[in-house]
Amino acid sequence: MTRPEPARRSWLEVRWRQLRNPPPPILRAVLANLAVAAVGGALLLVYDRLEPTADLAPLVALFVAVVVLAGSALTYLWVELPTGASGVRRRSAWAAMLGLLASLPIAYLVLVVALELLRPLL
Repeated sequence: MTRPEPARRSWLEVRWRQLRNPPPPILRAVLANLAVAAVGGALLLVYDRLEPTADLAPLVALFVAVVVLAGSALTYLWVELPTGASGVRRRSAWAAMLGLLASLPIAYLVLVVALELLRPLL
């Protein structure tokens, strides 16, 4: 007896399913970077309110560097490689690379939201 072929899903159905069920390492990397970037963006806004004439360019560069480094470190600590043995935990440099690659667009998006959308409202 042969099994019937599974139904082919459209590109949109596949992406919608991926959005609803993200892989845990990806979700953890995004959340770690988002937490660091949100705190840094809030600090940038507070500094901008306290010193309105200050140049933010060096602080923005520092913000991106901190988000990249802290996001990579947190992802390295939080994302573990799956193993067949229960109770065995392994970490890899690939987890840090995942955090690095997730940190760049998240840092950019937080900067856009903080400096371009929220700053004029305050």
